[in-house]
Amino acid sequence: QAKFVESGGGLVQPGGSLRLSCTSSGFDLHYHAIGWFRQAPGKEREGVSCINTDDTTYYVDSVKGRFTVSRDNGKNTIYLQMNSLKPEDTAVYYCATRAPFACAGTYRINDYDYWGQGTQVTVSS
Repeated sequence: QAKFVESGGGLVQPGGSLRLSCTSSGFDLHYHAIGWFRQAPGKEREGVSCINTDDTTYYVDSVKGRFTVSRDNGKNTIYLQMNSLKPEDTAVYYCATRAPFACAGTYRINDYDYWGQGTQVTVSS
């Protein structure tokens, strides 16, 4: 069954950077709008960013100017570059597809599918 795999998480100090990767077995990500989400302990899963097949991007206000989403179709990978990380960015990060629809700046969980297992990001000194 097709699925997504997230990687690149870890422990980083406040102000540091991480780059998350989202790859897929079974999907050609060139044809998918992909969303990034995160879920902190005791909180609901929330949207972070989304990238369309034409590389248009969306970000929630809390990460604008710090996070950058991009795709490398040759590697069938979506990246989330996270800079100036804050303790409140600590969460498990997930990617999922919004196909057959495009990103629209909304992050309703039911609009996305084929969730991966997530990768843990911890921002702490």
